[in-house]
Amino acid sequence: MMDDARLHAHLIAQQGSRAALNTPALVIDRDALERNIAAMAAFAAAAGVKLRPHAKTHKSHHIARLQLAAGAIGICCAKLGEAEAIAAAGGVDSILITSPVVTAPAIARLIALHEEIAGLRVVVDHPDNVAALVLAAAASERPLPVLVDIDPGIRRTGVASPEDALDLAARIAASPHLRFDGVQFYCGVHQHIESFADRRAGIAERTQYLRGIVERLRDAGLAPAIVTGGGTGTHRIDADLGAFTDLQVGSYVFMDRQYDACDLTGDGAMPYETALFIDARVVSANTPGMATIDAGFKALSTDGGKPSIVTGAPADSVYHFMGDEHGAVVAPGVTFAVGAPVTLGAPHCDPTVNLYDTFHVVRGDTLVDLWPVTARGRSR
Repeated sequence: MMDDARLHAHLIAQQGSRAALNTPALVIDRDALERNIAAMAAFAAAAGVKLRPHAKTHKSHHIARLQLAAGAIGICCAKLGEAEAIAAAGGVDSILITSPVVTAPAIARLIALHEEIAGLRVVVDHPDNVAALVLAAAASERPLPVLVDIDPGIRRTGVASPEDALDLAARIAASPHLRFDGVQFYCGVHQHIESFADRRAGIAERTQYLRGIVERLRDAGLAPAIVTGGGTGTHRIDADLGAFTDLQVGSYVFMDRQYDACDLTGDGAMPYETALFIDARVVSANTPGMATIDAGFKALSTDGGKPSIVTGAPADSVYHFMGDEHGAVVAPGVTFAVGAPVTLGAPHCDPTVNLYDTFHVVRGDTLVDLWPVTARGRSR
């Protein structure tokens, strides 16, 4: 039995049972989660764009199924291991792997997964990778769908020029063992630009570059059926510009401190709610105006700055990391009680989720379910 089940399964459906959780605990507000999924689905339907949500955020087959039930055409996974884990849980058979799969052992696993689910796709950005996939897919009964990953200027992955994109697409289309499905274009550095106007200006410029590549592919008889990319930070802009067939939104399901600081709509409105929390408790309160809580580096990602303090301390309180196991809540003039609850909002939801085995799903103040973080640690 997993530790979270041993500690908390008996609390499910008991009124007020969230207060009895052993901490730190990763908590999902199920009602807020469902409202976020419905809001994004409604937006996409109204905008005439499809959703291919990115599961790197939640790593959960439960949440992937909720997204598919709301109308998503499939999901994305950053790594092959994530895709394997979510596919193995059942109910999800349309997965795009958004990072190149290049080593011989990994490509063998990729082909095995291709045989198991109907809608596996993968991206490439180098001719050697295409050649390796051609050889590996030769034994498959159906072609492996492949997209060309285009670098938007990050220099992380993706082809570096329109000429390279055209060359790779032609190589894919020339093989009977592969199927050219389209292109991927993810402007990651733009997602957290706080100003809507600045974010839109940057995305508009990059979208022109993408349009030029798509046009060259069409002129060469290689029109991409799929043009996928975008994210939570740019989804309104991407939909308005109209270059994408589908959007790889991820963090909207949970939200975090980084996205809370962004104007997502241009008018300051926040269309999505915080649905992910870290419940902690005061373990020491011997310094006036300060409490030590049981949530430190092991409970929260550190790449997005400090977490927000949601409840348990005044709004102007400040959190400080104090080591692996501990954090400090500083609130001058406040006297904290040992054992008192403090709820935090994640600074960056994706890597915070990866620190936990289980989501504690609540409605109001009651634990209603325990969901495994299906693809936790599946980075290979």
